[in-house]
Amino acid sequence: MASTVNWKGVFPAVTTKLKADFSLDIDAIKAGLERLIDAGVGGVVMMGMVGENAQLSPQEKLTVLRTAKEVVKGHVPIISGLAETNTELAVAFAKEAEKIGVDGLMVFPGLTYKSDAYETVEFYKAVARASSLSILLYNNPRGYGVDLTSDVIAKLLEEKTIVAIKEESYETHRVTDLISRFGDRLAVVCGVDNLIVESAALGVSCWVSGMANAVPKASVELLKLAVAGDFVKARKLYAALDPLFYLDTVVKLVQHIKLAENIVSGTAETVKPPRLNLVGEERERTIAITKKAMADLKALGF
Repeated sequence: MASTVNWKGVFPAVTTKLKADFSLDIDAIKAGLERLIDAGVGGVVMMGMVGENAQLSPQEKLTVLRTAKEVVKGHVPIISGLAETNTELAVAFAKEAEKIGVDGLMVFPGLTYKSDAYETVEFYKAVARASSLSILLYNNPRGYGVDLTSDVIAKLLEEKTIVAIKEESYETHRVTDLISRFGDRLAVVCGVDNLIVESAALGVSCWVSGMANAVPKASVELLKLAVAGDFVKARKLYAALDPLFYLDTVVKLVQHIKLAENIVSGTAETVKPPRLNLVGEERERTIAITKKAMADLKALGF
């Protein structure tokens, strides 16, 4: 039986805080989680793409989850990213995550290999059967070359623990298609920061957000406004946040988010190589966008 996750609210894809030598900064990870919980998030996603999952060692991944478990103490659901190159490793990680006591898994397709529909279904079913944890499918065809279409999802829903999808195809109509076809059987979660108001207008009430690391309170308020149908206020807040949110949609999103988070809260912007910190004009542009967004948010009372 799947553990119960209430797929409502903002679930930040939490950045994994690192020291200058690229080792985990446990104290900073803890402080970052406390800041997000204080801001009213609905859950946390540890080690998504933004959490640099694929760059962490197996031991580091488990340490991040244990740290989250220690801090969160059941206040909100903890979802762990699961990003592995083969089914055996994915199954093993699912079992370890369940032992630690997280509430769900956000499962990437198998990394490096672009599986066809049949292979994709078999992979996800194998992971689903490895634990009793709730599973959030991660559909990001741009990033991983595998598209979880509604026909593929129909087969996946034969597994009762598969209960939600992070929809990141950038095709907003997918939201309508999925809600119409699967109703309450599948929670549709927005996975693109600068499509959140559009997605909420179509019925989405949960959002896995990268830039919420930098602006958690404003992100929580934006989703509340949009879900409540107060689009006049939502659009005004969205306009202030949109340039910042756009940075969540580009290849170097992790670097942009960590830099924005550094400006707002002082945490280190260090990323794990092969990613490198932003430099030069690219870095200055992100600093300018972040500072402008913070000034605009301040004018709106944040």
